[in-house]
Amino acid sequence: MKKLLLILSLYTGTALAQDAPYKTTHQFTISGKVKKESVITLDSLNSYPLKEIGDIRVTNHLGDFKHNDEKLKGVLLKDILNHSQWAVSGPKFFSELYFVCTGADGYKVVYSWNELFNTQAGDQVYILMEKNGVKAGKLPESLQMASMLDMKTGRRYLHNLDKIVVCQAQ
Repeated sequence: MKKLLLILSLYTGTALAQDAPYKTTHQFTISGKVKKESVITLDSLNSYPLKEIGDIRVTNHLGDFKHNDEKLKGVLLKDILNHSQWAVSGPKFFSELYFVCTGADGYKVVYSWNELFNTQAGDQVYILMEKNGVKAGKLPESLQMASMLDMKTGRRYLHNLDKIVVCQAQ
């Protein structure tokens, strides 16, 4: 009987956790290998240039179609990160930096400094400010990130961005 109760309680807890609503975020922090931690809010994001991105076909890790998001508008991630000063002793160490972007649910996406600031890919990584005609603050997924050049777009399509930690490879 005890085993049955344990199994039932584990199943119920798992089911409840899966049905839990998103924790909507309206700000995120930039911390780690920076000289000063910063908090970026939805309001402060409005001060950056807004770009019309177009549409994205969201796919899973196998490339299977999941859904389309249309009429995307966003702010380049590197424009936001450009306001941070890296806590390294010189520019040659920029190549050792990487950014761990984490959603409120714990999902993580990683970009390298070179990927964002030294390739065309960096010109296509956005914090989404509008999707399907709805402003970010009114979306249940709120602050989202998308890498528009990815082939399997869902892998780095992050919902409810909560923090970006700047790390240095050892």
